[in-house]
Amino acid sequence: MIQTNYLIIGSGVAGLTFAVKIAERFPDKKVTIVTKANENESNTRYAQGGIAIVTDKIEDSYQKHIQDTLICGDGLCDESVVEMVITEGPKRLKELIEWGAKFDKNTQGTLDLGKEGGHSENRVVHHKDQTGQEIQRAILSQVHQKENITVLDYHLALDLITENNKCLGAYVLDQKTKEVLSFQSEYTLLATGGIGHLYGHTTNPVIATGDGIAMASRANAVIKEMEFIQFHPTALYDASTGTSFLISEAVRGFGAYLRTKNGHRFMPDYDSRGDLASRDIVSQSIDLERKKTGDDCVYLDCTHLDLDGFIKHFPMIYERCKSVGIDIAKDWIPVVPAQHYLCGGIVVDKNGKTSVENLFSCGECSRTGLHGANRLASNSLLEALVYSDKIYHYLADTSLEKTPFIGTVSDWKLTSKPEINPDYVAKTKANLQLLMRQNAGIVRNDADLIKAKKQLSHWKNEVEEQLKSHNVNAELYELQNMITIGLLIVQQSIERDENRGGLVKINAK
Repeated sequence: MIQTNYLIIGSGVAGLTFAVKIAERFPDKKVTIVTKANENESNTRYAQGGIAIVTDKIEDSYQKHIQDTLICGDGLCDESVVEMVITEGPKRLKELIEWGAKFDKNTQGTLDLGKEGGHSENRVVHHKDQTGQEIQRAILSQVHQKENITVLDYHLALDLITENNKCLGAYVLDQKTKEVLSFQSEYTLLATGGIGHLYGHTTNPVIATGDGIAMASRANAVIKEMEFIQFHPTALYDASTGTSFLISEAVRGFGAYLRTKNGHRFMPDYDSRGDLASRDIVSQSIDLERKKTGDDCVYLDCTHLDLDGFIKHFPMIYERCKSVGIDIAKDWIPVVPAQHYLCGGIVVDKNGKTSVENLFSCGECSRTGLHGANRLASNSLLEALVYSDKIYHYLADTSLEKTPFIGTVSDWKLTSKPEINPDYVAKTKANLQLLMRQNAGIVRNDADLIKAKKQLSHWKNEVEEQLKSHNVNAELYELQNMITIGLLIVQQSIERDENRGGLVKINAK
């Protein structure tokens, strides 16, 4: 058994920010980060657009940002949470800059603010089209300066250890030695990111398999609003690949237009905001256009834009298009919606506390009330920064007030069993991804959802049997987690009988 004061599962902006702050406040306490790939691999790293923060108080205001968030959330946001997160934004940005994160500036030397779908003003702070990567770099450099932080990469958390609705730590698989380690912790933070790999066609990296939410669900934590899946409208269309390259919404903010194959600019037909309507509306509109025409994709037209300005703002997007033979000065970019973000998750209060004692959650795996039925672009990094700070302050005060409950953590019993057939895992996963795309995609209906639930329940029982009869296997655990997430999405989609934000059901109210 390994003892630590704070166990953090995940190494994106949410987990790392909390680690830096708590380690600095309590240099004598042990902070342990476990992450299933290398420490630099997370959903944060792939965030292109930026962080939505009100910095220009002349053109913009907190009230405008709050209003944009509430409109996008389609009546399901917690207004007090929205206000809290948005008004704290500037403080968290100042902190990132102090930690060494660099953001683009304009010719006047002030922050160059981008505009994205659903925003009424330019307020997106960015580092070219690699904002997440830059933030991750800056925070990781802070992590490495703290002697009391241990980062264990290639360590997959298998399950939380609980007793009487209290979290005592977690069982973690060292993927190199194949040993299952028991971590006993005073406090555990789930910061495991999203669920995109469940759909296959996603802007998320392959590590996004919903592990934290699935573990929390097995520990009986409250999970809510899993039906609200955000599909990013503009992922580069490539029939041969699963993980989709994101064409940032900021490209449309820069002036690009969506067109059908015939050149028709269709977005003004659906929404007065045109190409800069919120993501749910743009994705649903593209879905409708594709169904009307039978085309595989629609197109993003950048040919009228200033090429030098485009390359300066979006070097990564320009290079990626070039690498697949698209010259943005002459060619339209083929795009399709791809799974991008989960708006629901593990229910937390304003201090990031879950319904399980001593268990906290932060970032995309949590459901704070900020996003409601659909997330406003670039509000996710903001949410992660604000909530990791809230958890830090809460635990810093709590740690000084009382000694946390420590139960007994038993070691994982390993017995020699046969290895799982990797073909079984790969085949089941491919079938699962296809089922989710077809039956729980952008537009759903109850008949398909009920069919999906039946199939998912069958796979759940089958995988549980495989787990019992085979050696511990990371891919099999991920498959179990993805099936758990699939069931949560499908069940909560069935239960909601109204169309809101990211959920569109045929025949719903």
